[in-house]
Amino acid sequence: MATVTQPSGSLPDPRRWWALGALVASMLTLGFDMTILNVALPTMAGQLGATTGEQQWMADAYVVVFASLMLPAGLLGDRFGRRRMLIVGLGIFLAGSVVGALAGDVNAVIAARAVMGIGGALVTPLALSVLPSLFAPDERTKAVGIVSAGSTLGLPLGPIIGGWLLDHFWWGSVFLINVPMAAIGIAACVFLLPETRDPASPKVDTVSTAFTAAGLGALIYAIIEAPVRGWGDPLILTLIALAVVLIAALVLRERRAVRPMLDMGLLAHRGFLFNTLAATLVMFVLSGLLFVLPPYLQAVLGHDALGTGVRLLPMMGGLLIAARAAQPVVVRFGARAVVSAGLVALAFAALLGSRTTVDSGYGFTALWLSVTGFGFGFSVVPAMSGALGTLPTDRAGSGSGLLMTLRQVGSAIGIALLGSLLAGAFRDRLDVTGLPAGAADTAGDSVVAAHLIAEKAGSARLAASADSAYVHGMGLVLLVCGVAALVSALLAAAFLPGTRQDEGVDSDVAPAKADARQ
Repeated sequence: MATVTQPSGSLPDPRRWWALGALVASMLTLGFDMTILNVALPTMAGQLGATTGEQQWMADAYVVVFASLMLPAGLLGDRFGRRRMLIVGLGIFLAGSVVGALAGDVNAVIAARAVMGIGGALVTPLALSVLPSLFAPDERTKAVGIVSAGSTLGLPLGPIIGGWLLDHFWWGSVFLINVPMAAIGIAACVFLLPETRDPASPKVDTVSTAFTAAGLGALIYAIIEAPVRGWGDPLILTLIALAVVLIAALVLRERRAVRPMLDMGLLAHRGFLFNTLAATLVMFVLSGLLFVLPPYLQAVLGHDALGTGVRLLPMMGGLLIAARAAQPVVVRFGARAVVSAGLVALAFAALLGSRTTVDSGYGFTALWLSVTGFGFGFSVVPAMSGALGTLPTDRAGSGSGLLMTLRQVGSAIGIALLGSLLAGAFRDRLDVTGLPAGAADTAGDSVVAAHLIAEKAGSARLAASADSAYVHGMGLVLLVCGVAALVSALLAAAFLPGTRQDEGVDSDVAPAKADARQ
């Protein structure tokens, strides 16, 4: 495959660090959006009358589209110009943000989030694929770290800025803040980023892209709607069967392709498979936690939106510290030990959090949130690095694309599955005795809706029941997260390569298998 790289012996591009600033601006915009919506969801639920299922779709519409289109979006950049498609992606993200800010109902917000997912799918892979053409190997690691930090920096800033906006403006402001951020990113790309492309890259496979989007969409829809309709409902069963058929067809098609868009053969390598599995399960837990925590902090503990954002900082702080400290610890103890220990810490934090009661208060929550952040950082960073480290150079692009796609799938399923578990448990535990049928049904939609009904009816009993039911549902979610993290830790300890020599074996085997297939 032809690649656009810096010619050997040539002088480095003098604009490369300015260009890196353009990429950081692009990634910061997306990093912002990852957490800002979670803080806004309880407020939006109250003002738009959104059920828990609709809140799940507000979060998942972006993730499903993002996961489905990220690989073909990367190929579009290779063929038609990475700078051009990066600008197009930021423009689409900006347009989706404007639609979201002006939306008048839940469906319009969900549609806007889907449009933003298209933009995000173009920006994320292209921001990283530009780096090899700008930086020599000795500078590339530093450049990758800076771009990744741009996205990571948005994680703690999102809840705080989102909370401040919600306290001073209407809920649409959390979308409107993306407009100047995206505009700065576009301007930086236009004036600072050189154009690169790879005309020899594989063509976009529209059939595989359709299989991915339809299969993942059907699965997520079934999971979100199941608590309301029941798992035995004919529509739910049909959708699950359809999702299985479409995803199986995708795998078969990609395995037979000469130049697959989604290189499933990479999962045959032990180091890549189990590091990817660990990173995917961490995203499953993280996305579920960020979905269930803000309503607990706002509706149950009674904090405002800004207070909620600030109270998520222990987890973000633990994550950033651990992510920075992970690499030297891996050098000292090895990736298998660090990933396994991180997952055990994550399991401990989730199981501790599952003991939360209505009277626990924020101090107890801050404790297990801090441990959660450390667990995330020490597991996901070395797992991703280990997965990419097992790949030969000629398959690094397809491997990173597969890893990022599977992480997004884990995130989408985490929001859907854990959110549905919470919704079902909340509805079952909520005591709506004495309420009219319509009010009782509305109260069961979400803890925010239950509090609004309780306030109108002057029913302290209903408010107390809503708090108790939500904490019970959150405890179940955390219990599932803890068990998933513990199982992941056991798999990591048993199957991850234990030494750098093991990783080298995988790297040697990979090109041999690639040659054999060709």
